[in-house]
Amino acid sequence: MKLLIADDSLTQRVMLQAIAKKWGFDTILAEDGLQAWKVLSSADAPRLVLLDWEMPGLDGPEVCRRVRAIETEDPPYILLLTSRNETEDIVTGLEAGANDYISKPFNNSELLARAKVGKRMLTLQSELAKAKKTLNFQATHDVLTGLMNRRAIMDSLKKEITRSQRNKQILSIGLLDIDHFKQINDTYGHLVGDEVLKEVAQRMERVLRPYDHLGRYGGEEFLVILNADRGQEVAPFERIRNAISDKPFVVGEASLDITISCGVTLGKSTTEEEGDGTKLIAAADVVLYEAKANGRNQVILAK
Repeated sequence: MKLLIADDSLTQRVMLQAIAKKWGFDTILAEDGLQAWKVLSSADAPRLVLLDWEMPGLDGPEVCRRVRAIETEDPPYILLLTSRNETEDIVTGLEAGANDYISKPFNNSELLARAKVGKRMLTLQSELAKAKKTLNFQATHDVLTGLMNRRAIMDSLKKEITRSQRNKQILSIGLLDIDHFKQINDTYGHLVGDEVLKEVAQRMERVLRPYDHLGRYGGEEFLVILNADRGQEVAPFERIRNAISDKPFVVGEASLDITISCGVTLGKSTTEEEGDGTKLIAAADVVLYEAKANGRNQVILAK
């Protein structure tokens, strides 16, 4: 683990560096508060910090305050080194954002013990942040395909309706359905059907732009939300259709020709109320079934 040692005393820095290296830490040195702040505000900053109180430029408490003003889910653990031992001073340092303090002159065993506490707290903090990230992903994404789930894609639709109205842009909404998907499940089994769903999702992601929105709407249906130039509203969906149909899906020993049908509707670029997007979905659904009835493997734009 990287450890920042910030102290204006060269002797103290060298001594602390030697001790920290002996304990297995990778050390970074700062000779004043400004240099410490520069290190801590940079990308990939050390997460464990030994910070002297009295330093030129910025003192330890001020560095703490600046660090705590940074919004992050993984803040550093700051151990404040100080010759002050009055209760009022200790409270000042902790209120500024220090996690712990140790009085000078300090005992090396005590410093190691407190550094180990900091390292342990940082490890727990990282594990909690990872668990939170995983839970957030699971709450908003489809487990099988990794795409946004129905609730998340509908939330995106609401936001995109508001944004497109504000920017006077045309919003294209496409409802896509895998053709004859039940037949695939019945003939080859649901495990093969699952692989087809995953591959369809991957092919769609590859042809869409990073800022387009794609989610699994339900079963074998997908919802795509994007902005397209006037007269080109259907073109992105044709690219998706071609990406699915141009190359067979190879699942185990099976080679499957998969196609999709798509119904597209356009959101208004005015401030006229579109609600939560359910009317747009319904309009796309109507032309999706029209595409199915007309022979499948096609894109139809609602009039």
